[in-house]
Amino acid sequence: MSDIQIDQPDKMVSVRELFAIDSDLQVPAFSERDDHVPEIDPAYHFNPEVTLAILAGFSRDRRVLVQGLHGTGKSTHIEQVAARLNWPCVRINLDGHISRLDLVGRDSIVLRDGKQVTEFQQGIVPWALERPVALIFDEFDAGRPDVMFVIQRILERDGKFTLLDQNQVIQPHPSFRLFATANTVGLGNLNGLYHGTQLVNQAQMDRWNIVTTLNYLPPADEVQIVQARVPSLQNEQGRQLVETMLGVAQMTRQGFASGDLSILMSPRTLISWAENIEIFRDPAVAFRLSFLNKCDEAERTVVAEYYQRCFDQELAESYMNQAEVLAG
Repeated sequence: MSDIQIDQPDKMVSVRELFAIDSDLQVPAFSERDDHVPEIDPAYHFNPEVTLAILAGFSRDRRVLVQGLHGTGKSTHIEQVAARLNWPCVRINLDGHISRLDLVGRDSIVLRDGKQVTEFQQGIVPWALERPVALIFDEFDAGRPDVMFVIQRILERDGKFTLLDQNQVIQPHPSFRLFATANTVGLGNLNGLYHGTQLVNQAQMDRWNIVTTLNYLPPADEVQIVQARVPSLQNEQGRQLVETMLGVAQMTRQGFASGDLSILMSPRTLISWAENIEIFRDPAVAFRLSFLNKCDEAERTVVAEYYQRCFDQELAESYMNQAEVLAG
């Protein structure tokens, strides 16, 4: 992984001017972009409360955990804040394949002057600690217990990190920042929706300075985002279609909350549905392929009823034409 080109933030920016949030907070930022800075998504919509929590992490070196349902854009929210601050950012998905050695480092055999020698290859945690990087642990509550204890030390205020194999203590860079996202708050898979999540040690959860929740956006904002993602829907007819689609999505979320469904339509799925309408030219076929086929068979009748209420059309009416649409 290449080095960071700029060592320290070199300017202060106004939260009010940069994010249109009513706050006097000034946040450090970089004047120039680096290869590790995420690309700016001009269509991204910021949640004010979550944005302020993330900005507090950048400005005051607070450890920030963003919690919420899937598809709400938790990781993207952090990345888009970093993008506007020109702050280098590295994102790690803590899936079951991430090991302690991946984070800390390991001995590797390399060629030096034509000879094989053993060298210690630094892992992502010590690499990021020594640089002005915002490190994001994605799916924090899915990490293996042995992996989670590796990062417990850097959650503390001074955050020094010890490499036992190298007899080395790493002092964090003044501009190192740590964030994480999670579907739960360390309590595991209570509702059966997030298989693979773990019970997180509460002593570790206690080390997060700020925990914020990112919920789904207001309907008008969600409609705007879908239209921004799908140019063909950026007209009055498209707006009406997206509003109807959002009605279906909201009914699935209400059904999930009341226990009628075991799955809900996230904003990510809503965007996929809109994109698939561009491909298949049929909202019903696109709905079936984007969401309905993900549902449990016992729940598809309920979901089909949601669609019928919003679109005033039976899904069965389009089923016979699905093969023709896919073939054409």
